[in-house]
Amino acid sequence: MSEESTSRKRRSFSLPHVYTIVFLLMVVFAVLTWVVPSGSYERKTIQTAAGEKEVAVAGTYKPQDKVYTDSKTGEKVDLRCSVMQLLEAPTQGIQAAADVVAFVLLIGGSFAIITKTNAINAGLSHVIGKFKDRDILIIPIVMVLLSVCGTTFGMSEEALPFYAIFIPIMMALGYDSMTAFLICFMGPNIGYIASTVNPFNVLIAQGIVGIEGNPQLWLRAIVWVVFTVLAIVWVMRYALKVKKDPQSSITYKDDIQKRVEFSVQDDAIAQPFSGRQKGVLVVFAVGMGIIIWGLVTQHWYMDEISAVFFGMGVLSGIVAGMSEREIAEEFVHGIADFAYAAIIIGLARSILVIAENGMIIDTILNAMATALAGVPAPVYTTLLYVVLGLLSLLVPSSSGLAALTMPILGPLTQLMGVNPEAAVTALCLANQTINSISPTAGMTVAGLSVSKISFGQWWKTCWKFILLIAVLGVVVTAISGLLPA
Repeated sequence: MSEESTSRKRRSFSLPHVYTIVFLLMVVFAVLTWVVPSGSYERKTIQTAAGEKEVAVAGTYKPQDKVYTDSKTGEKVDLRCSVMQLLEAPTQGIQAAADVVAFVLLIGGSFAIITKTNAINAGLSHVIGKFKDRDILIIPIVMVLLSVCGTTFGMSEEALPFYAIFIPIMMALGYDSMTAFLICFMGPNIGYIASTVNPFNVLIAQGIVGIEGNPQLWLRAIVWVVFTVLAIVWVMRYALKVKKDPQSSITYKDDIQKRVEFSVQDDAIAQPFSGRQKGVLVVFAVGMGIIIWGLVTQHWYMDEISAVFFGMGVLSGIVAGMSEREIAEEFVHGIADFAYAAIIIGLARSILVIAENGMIIDTILNAMATALAGVPAPVYTTLLYVVLGLLSLLVPSSSGLAALTMPILGPLTQLMGVNPEAAVTALCLANQTINSISPTAGMTVAGLSVSKISFGQWWKTCWKFILLIAVLGVVVTAISGLLPA
């Protein structure tokens, strides 16, 4: 076979779209309603920030016939999923997840207004300019700022403009394009891994599991500090090594051409930083402070958090001098950008709808709990981390993965006698850690593409650090599970 045809085959192979994967899982679960025995646990009602929530009571599982007559209504009930029920499931799933879907859409619209002001970009560019003469300080200062953005509001796509800013600057200062990539990518990414109040993994996952008030925020804050420091030390060591010996750079040969393509401009960091943009950053900082206060002291949930985000967005637009129409249009654009994530949450919920209607979800939970009976909590939390990491290859979206897995892993963790926060912690740590090296993670692919760095170069550079973060993630997940609920 010729190299050309082999290359064509490689290019033609790709994973199915996430929506396709979810629909295939819907079909699988529809078939399982015909195959897997039905049954249910007895349930007790507990009060959460989301309202009353029913949780399974361990040791009370009872089987149920697939076809039976309801003793109360006298109607015949068939628990096997029909084709019509399969097609109705997406609508029912979106309706069942309406609170989370609305939460994501509202936050998406609000962040679009903040992004339009360019305040975050201008602020960071201003910081870079201040420390240009002490170039090594650019790394810790900018990475801390980007990490704050990652841990608070899940900065991801918003970091893309910084690649074009940092690549020519860092190469002009004697570093390489990999150093620039590490700053722009690992800054927000390490914050996303160690999320504290990130609405797209922590808050959504806690909402699905029924956890109120982010009770382990203190642990998440410690993890964020530790992970951010480790990332900064790693990037600085790499940068200093390259500056001392440029030929040690893994991108040394490629950077010869990049110096032409990313021509160094003296005004590359001379973005204007207006008083209005400073005002927007003040609004953002105050808003995040209010959210943290509400989570810790007032047991806020999605409605209250959404309200603050919405207020931040509208007020940022006013402070930035945007017109009423501009604010409204950016809000609509933001909703459109986040529609993908919002709808995948509803579609993922439809899998649970099928499983619940077929009464097989408790059977699956019972089987998993039985198989894991007697397993020490640290072993269970390790398995939890590994499973969520592997699933991230198929579902990179943290919100989509939360919607897909938390309805099962949350109750299972409770049945195992482990603090259900462990499921949330494992999701946050495992998902974005795997996304850091995954070819299915859009922002990883985009960042490498903009920086003109191959996956081979990236993997060779980062594998030891990512392995360290993964090991620490397993340890933190175990600690999260062992803490009292």
